[in-house]
Formats: sequence, structure tokens, C-alpha cells
Amino acid sequence: MTVDDRDWLTDDFPELRDAPPWVMEEMIFAQPKLVAPILGADRTEVTRLRDAVREGATAGEPVVVTGCGTSEHAAVVVAELLTDSFHQEGLTVRAEARQALDAALDPRAGGIYIAISHDGGTRATKLALEAARERGATTGLITACADSSCASGADLVFVTPVHDDSWCHTLAYVSAILAGARICGIAGDEAMDAAVSAIESTLGRRADLAAAAAHLGRSGRIVTAGLGIDQANASELALKIAEGARIPTTAYHLETLLHGHLAGCDAAATSLVLLALDPRQGARRDRRLALVAEAAWTIGIPTVALAPSSLLATLPSGVHGAALEPSPVGPLLSSLLQSAVAVQLLTLGVVELAGTDPDLIRREERAYREAARLGDETPDW
Repeated sequence: MTVDDRDWLTDDFPELRDAPPWVMEEMIFAQPKLVAPILGADRTEVTRLRDAVREGATAGEPVVVTGCGTSEHAAVVVAELLTDSFHQEGLTVRAEARQALDAALDPRAGGIYIAISHDGGTRATKLALEAARERGATTGLITACADSSCASGADLVFVTPVHDDSWCHTLAYVSAILAGARICGIAGDEAMDAAVSAIESTLGRRADLAAAAAHLGRSGRIVTAGLGIDQANASELALKIAEGARIPTTAYHLETLLHGHLAGCDAAATSLVLLALDPRQGARRDRRLALVAEAAWTIGIPTVALAPSSLLATLPSGVHGAALEPSPVGPLLSSLLQSAVAVQLLTLGVVELAGTDPDLIRREERAYREAARLGDETPDW
């Protein structure tokens, strides 16, 4: 890719490269190095944030995780990790994931709010923290930028160690997931080894996921679907493909897809990606996903499934499967990391086919820079 006019290209933008490897790719393959400094974090603010979450959950107060974009999807995952840790301790409370603007406009009273903002400058997230504080909540922030505007609204800040230098965020997503795991109390050599293994083993599947991307072809639209945490990762995949490959992409709940949305899909213009990597789901989820795959295949929609091999064996022969097996050690966190990295590598494969630069999320084009300024730099809301 060549861009002639670069007068707009300041240090605030990611590096603009004319050809791969893109910065996004470097960020994806740097992720194993996140594990030790995040899961091994033993700083005072991290301990205080974990204690605040436990106290809120024990008292039955709201425990809210919030963010926008990739951070919003990470908030869903972190909330699920927190809920899982509460249940292991015999607590029935659930952590709630909320979109930052919703949380800003209608904050819960009291409790603990954890915001996720990698660069720390998202205004809706800042407003959510301020609104939560006004309602008496303890506020926390997971970020790579300790001196950001969001940090001013946080009582406790968990600073992750590496900045994601691509705007098609990947490392930022995994950083937030690992930080959430640490707040849950996941630490120690065994947990760190399992997390590194989950990331590295999935990175080793790059060729398989590139083949899956090729199976999607060059359709005009990609649909992604899953349920539970898999839906969060399906939403993250949809965002990555839209940002990086510039292909319209829509994420659905697995069941919602069957309730009318298939009428808007056809073999010539739509491809489908199904995710089923949450190890806590059982036979009913597997059977329902198989039926979704069969319905899509009946229409002729090219379909890719990211799932364990046992589930892939039940799908129609025309479905392209990328097998990811659950880890016997720390299965929830490991499966989340596997899924996150698989989504990133699948996106990278789609980007390579599309021939796009994912790093600036199209802001090398004037109209997209102006549109972004309206969203990012307008202060009167």
C-alpha cells in the first residue's frame, strides 16, 4: 500500500508501513511475554483492587466491568472470570459487564467499577468512572497508560506492561484478560505456564487459521456467532475483521442467528464463523451449533468453526474446522486465551487476503480521519 500525502501522519498514529509484516502481526506474536509481568504482578494497587472486588462481591454489592470496543469485549470476559472466581468461593453474586456509555448514563449505586481502556483516553469510559464514583463506587482501571485521562477517575489503576502499537488492537485484548485473571487471584508458576502454553500453542496454528481464512473467501460480508464467552470473542472477531480487513462483519448470539437473520445471508455474499471454545458448555450447546452449521450449509454459506475436534466431527463435511483442544490446566483462562489468539490469527489471514493495512484502521484515508475526529475529539457530550 502506498500513501502519497503523509502530512497528517504525526507521532500519535501507528507506524504506517507500505507492506507486511504489519505492526498488528508483531503485537500478536509478542503476547507470550505479557504473562509473567501480569500474572506475576504483586504490586500494592493490584492487591488493593483484588481486595476491593472481593469485598464488594462478599457484601452483595454491584461488581461492574466496563469499556468500549475491544475493551468492551474484554470487559465481558473479565466479568465472566470474576463470576467464575466468586462461584468457586461459594458466592452467588455475578459480575456485570456494561458498555461504557450505558454505565455512564445509568450507573449502579455503590460497589466496585472496573474500567478497561488500553490507551486510557476513551471519553465514555472516563464518564463511566466519574458517574460510578459519584454514586459511591470504588473505581478501578486496567490500562497501559498510567497518566491517561481515565486514570483521573480511578481510585486503583492496574497498569499493564506493553503498549499495543497497532490500532487494530490484539495485545491490548489479551493484556486485559490476563489482568482480569490476576484480579481473580490467578497467579503462580502453574497458572503462568498454562497461560503461556495456551498462547504459544495457538500461535503455532497460524497456518491452520490462515487456511480457515481462505475458506471464507472474499465475501462481501462475514457473520460471526457464539454464545456466552464465545459470543464476546465472536464480537471481537467481528470488530477485528471490520477494522483490519474493512469487510462488513456482524456478530450474533448463536441462537439469535437462527431467528430470522439467516434470511439476510446468502452463499454469494456471506461467510460464517462459529466459535465454541468455552469448556463449560455441554452437549446442548454442541448440538445447537451443529444445527446452525447445517442450516448455513443448506443455504450454501461458506462456514468456518473454531471448536474442539470432538465437536468438529459432528459438523457437515463442508464446514472448515480449526481444532483447538481445551487445556486440562486452568481450563477457563486457557480456553479464553486460545480463543482470543485464534480470533487474531484468523483476522490476520483475512487481512492478508484483503491486502489491507490493519494498523491505522483506515485512517490513512481523509474521510475516515475526519469521521474518527468526530467520535474521538468532540468534547461537548
